[in-house]
Order: sequence, then C-alpha cells, then structure tokens
Amino acid sequence: MITGKYINKFYFKYFWFFFIGVLFLIAIDILQLLIPEVVGKMIDGVKDNTLFNDNKIWEYLLTLVIVAISLLIGRFAWRFLFFGASTRIGADLRYDLFNHSLKLSNQFYKEHKIGGLMALYTNDIDVITDSFGDGFIFLVDALFLGVLSFVKMIIVNWILALISLIPLTLMLVSTLILSKLLEKRFKEKQEAYDSLSDFTEENFTGIHVIKAFVKERIAVREFLKVNQNNYDKEIAHVKLSTMLNIVLDSFIMLILAIMIGLGAYFVVSGKVFFNEIFTVGRMFEFIGYFDTLIWPFFAMAMLLRIRAQAKASYKRIEEFLDSKIDIVDTNTKDVNEIIGKIEFKNLSFMYPDGNKNTLDNISFVINPGEAVGIIGKTGSGKTTLVDLLLRVYNLNPGELLIDDMDIMNIPFKTIRDNIGYVIQDNFIFSDTIENNIAFAYKDIDNEKVKEAARLADLDGNIKDFQNKYQTVLGERGVTLSGGQKQRLSIARAIIKDPKILILDDSMSAVDTKTEDDILNNLRRVRAGKTTIMIAHRISTVSSLDKIIVLDEGKVSGIGTHDYLIKNNEIYRELNHLQELEKEVNGGDLNE
Repeated sequence: MITGKYINKFYFKYFWFFFIGVLFLIAIDILQLLIPEVVGKMIDGVKDNTLFNDNKIWEYLLTLVIVAISLLIGRFAWRFLFFGASTRIGADLRYDLFNHSLKLSNQFYKEHKIGGLMALYTNDIDVITDSFGDGFIFLVDALFLGVLSFVKMIIVNWILALISLIPLTLMLVSTLILSKLLEKRFKEKQEAYDSLSDFTEENFTGIHVIKAFVKERIAVREFLKVNQNNYDKEIAHVKLSTMLNIVLDSFIMLILAIMIGLGAYFVVSGKVFFNEIFTVGRMFEFIGYFDTLIWPFFAMAMLLRIRAQAKASYKRIEEFLDSKIDIVDTNTKDVNEIIGKIEFKNLSFMYPDGNKNTLDNISFVINPGEAVGIIGKTGSGKTTLVDLLLRVYNLNPGELLIDDMDIMNIPFKTIRDNIGYVIQDNFIFSDTIENNIAFAYKDIDNEKVKEAARLADLDGNIKDFQNKYQTVLGERGVTLSGGQKQRLSIARAIIKDPKILILDDSMSAVDTKTEDDILNNLRRVRAGKTTIMIAHRISTVSSLDKIIVLDEGKVSGIGTHDYLIKNNEIYRELNHLQELEKEVNGGDLNE
C-alpha cells in the first residue's frame, strides 16, 4: 500500500470494497485461530481417554467442518473484493496515464522514447495494482492476525511467547534492511526493462531499414547487450529476493526448534501457566498459533518488499503525470467556427530544444477560399509553418492570426476541428480502410467514405482488395504502398470537409497523372475554402492562387507561378532543376 497525490483518490473511490474486504479478512483470521485450540483439545482428549468416551470427537469435528466452510466462503469474498478493487484501480490509473498522454506536446514525445512510456502502462501499473490487492491483505494479516496470534501464544505459554519475540524482532530488522536494498534493485530492473522495450520497439518499427541494409546481425548483437543488461538487473533483484526468503526461513526454523525444545521441557516438568498444566495438547496448540504467526511476519516482509517496489514504480508514474502540459487554453474567446483567413505577422519561431530560429520574421496573408502553395528546399521551415497553424506549440501574442483573431485566444479544439491535416508520414491505424478514412467521425454514411476515396483517386485500388473497404490494414498500414497511404490520408482529410485543408508533401509518392486528378478534384470540392499545399514539386503548386517560397526560414517570395518564374531566383532554380529531372525520367518525376 502506498500513498500519493495521483492514487489517494482510489482509497475513497473503492472504500466499500476495502472496508467489507477487511471485515471478511478479520472474521477469517478469528476463525482460523480456532483450529489450533480444537486440535490441541483433541490431542489431550486422546491422552486422557475423554475424546471418545465423552463423544467430544463429534463436537470437535463439527466445529472444524464449520470453520473450513466459513474459511472457504470468506476467502473467496475478500479475494473478490480486494483483487476486484485493485484491478479497477489499475484500469483507472491506465486511463489517467492515457488521458495525460494525449495532452502532452509534440516536444515531450521528441524527448521521451515510446518503449519506456509503455513500461509505465505494463510493469509499473501491475506493481502498483499488486500493492493494493496483496498490500491490504498483508497489512491486515500483519496487524490483526499477528497481534491476535501472539496474544493467544501468551495465554498458552508466556515464557515461550516472549522468547520467540527475540528472533522474530531480528527477522523483522533484517527484512527492513534488505527491503531498502530491494527497492534500489527493483528500480534498476525497471530502468533496464525500459531500455529493452525502447530498443525492441525502435527495431520493430525500423525492421524494413534493417533488412534493406542487411544489418540483422548487428541488430542481434546490440539486442544481446541490452538483453544482457536486463538479465543482470533481473538476476540481481532475484538474488536479493531469494536472500530475503532464506533469512526468513532460517529465523523461522530457529524459532521452531527453540519452541519444540523448550515446549518438550515444560511438558515433562509439568509446568503450570495461567492455572493450566502445559500438556502435549497445549504445546501443539502453541505451535499452531506460532505457525499462524509466521504468516503475519511473512506478510510484513512481503508488504515491505511490495511497498518498496510500488514506491519505485509510483515515482516513475508520478514523474510522468507531473509532466507539464504545454498547450493549454488561456484567455480564449468563445469561438466555434472559423472562416479560413490566415495571417502571419513578423513571426519568428525556435523549437524548445533548438539553438536558432527555424522561422525568422515571417509575414504573409492567406485570404479565405484561397488555394496556396508553400515550397522550398528541405529544412526551409515548411512543416514548422503548418505545425504552428495547428497550435502544437505556443506563440507570442499577435504573431499568428486566424480570422483576425490571435491564435492563442482561440480554443485549440476549435482550431483543430476546423483544420484537415495530411501529415508527411501518413500514419495509418491497424483498422479497416473504411474506419481509417472516417477517422474524424464516430458514425458516417458509407457512401461519403467512398466519395472521399474517389476524390483521392483511391476507390479503384480499394476495390482490388478482397474485403474492399472492410479490409483490415496491417500495423502502420504496412499492407499499402506509399502512394496508397498518401491517398488514404488525403481521403481522411477530405471527408472532414474542413474550413482549412493542409496537405504536407502529400503527393510525393503518386505519379503526375494521379496528382493532376486529385488536384482537379480538390479544386472542385474545395471551392471557397482555404487550402494549403506544401510540396517539393513545382507541378503540385503551379496552378494555385499563389505560392509562398521559403528559404532558410524566411519568405523569399510570394506570387503566382508565372510571377515567381520571372522574379524569384530560388523558385526559378527549383523549376529549372525539376524540368531537367523530368526530361531525364521521361516526363515523370516519380519514375
């Protein structure tokens, strides 16, 4: 059991689960302490011939049967309550993690690896879940059953009870010391597992690159190193856990030997305790109570161990949940819809981990309904420009306006609801083609999905699949070609029918004929709505209303294709190089 600002609420939320579970557990503890007493009386009854002569045997057997049935019912009940609550807490905590994950900025995910974050959802939450389920059991038994058993031992033989306290105390101190070391070992083990998860996830994601460069052996060698580190940390943790168990077993055997030796002496000498002679039956009763007391001490040791592990896991989860949410709405206006005017006013931007501006003093206006192209060399700041439109980073006041309103004063949900964005890497979900296209909607007419696919020139390809629109795509759309992924992403943005549509180099993997078909379809369905196309190919933007040329984060020129050919050297050079490439490839840049 642990406490913390992100988990204290669960003690209140599931109070009745824990409260009723504790009542059942206490009742079970009381009942099981009847067993040594009954067994002791049966042993003494055999010695003095009263067990069968007085028909006591049936009374004792009936008592044991009732206790056994009660234990069966009670143990089921407290297991259901404790483990049911702990499972619900695990689910709630995973929800909190996932909900927080969605609010974190792009910058956070640039700085943290996915494999390590996934370990929070698996290993760390499992450990915390155990601390609630097993933790409550260990705590109640350690306190209640331990105290009650020891009181019973004192009543039977106070000398043996006090003598047993000495090694039991030493056992508890040893457990505390080893538990501190165990917490450190567990933290190291979790960190090693993070590294293993990161490495494995990264290599699975880049498996095509590894195969293409024939680097399988190198990948295996590197995996062996990471795996060995994980193995070493696991073994170190297991060794310490085993040492703890050995220490506990040794102390228990020592105490048991002392109990039997001294108990036999008291039986033979006929010692009297609380006006009762210490008989063989009383000795077995005492040993029964001591045997019951062993579990609370084990429970205390396991509670300390599981708490140490849970504290280490909770620190990692708390650190994640404490991660600052950078993109928040402050001083926003009540805006539900936008028209589509965009204005950059002397905007300069540097990434949080950068050392120089990616965009420098950018100024231009995109009027509602315009189709605008953004072109420039690699690294000129094209993608950064549209990232800022989606407000995935914070800006200074007045640098970026939408419909003449500062973007920082518009709720980011409103901004993103009114923008359709086709990203460069065309992320595809492991779902049906239909659900990937209709991602923006919970329910949508199948005909609208097909229409969006036709506009993206994808419908013909989909019909070639065996299950058509119900075809389930592999992870990250592995079953699709590069061009098909791009067109599916375009269809996903088109079906949203946004006020502003942004296509970030979204036709680089399709041939020029397909590109022309898609562009013609977009002109028709996007009439009167703002469209922004980022591209490397001149052909993609040449027919748009205007083109913005970026160079090293600055605006180099703005105008139509013909104007820029005459007046912008960078654009003219790009056009010249692509014309030469087109001639070499026989008329298609994608050949």
